[in-house]
Amino acid sequence: MALRDIRVVPDPVLRTPCDEIAEITPAIESLVQDLLDTVDDPGRAGLSANQIGVSLRAFSYNIDGRVGYVLNPVLVEKSGEQYGDEGCLSVPGLWYKTRRADYAKVEGINLRGEKVVLEGSGLMGRMLQHECDHLDGHVYLDRLEKEERRAAMRQIRKQNR
Repeated sequence: MALRDIRVVPDPVLRTPCDEIAEITPAIESLVQDLLDTVDDPGRAGLSANQIGVSLRAFSYNIDGRVGYVLNPVLVEKSGEQYGDEGCLSVPGLWYKTRRADYAKVEGINLRGEKVVLEGSGLMGRMLQHECDHLDGHVYLDRLEKEERRAAMRQIRKQNR
């Protein structure tokens, strides 16, 4: 069991788009186990590989008792709208209302190379979009209105002093 440290803003790994996983190796299997171990903690809904310092397209999730992972996830569908509080392990202590699609669908693979489809609404839909954003080098603060984003960045600078 490896509980990994979470990288926080302004760590550059969080702003770097992640590479696709080309081959399932023992290192990838170990990464998945670390992602699952690290997300399996109360209050954690999702965790992308770059949040633990690995620039590969993979994330784990922990929603309503369902814990799992997706390799090479691609957001293939979204619809509806939700506007609610969102936080991030890489932006500790800050929660802001964020606009997202209500429903999202992600396709990827598992460790056997088999196709995986993960979809849902509400918190699941929000998590799928949030983690795919991470893998593309974005944090949820990028989606905030201009003034809220400025306020969030001031808070982060203040915390990092």
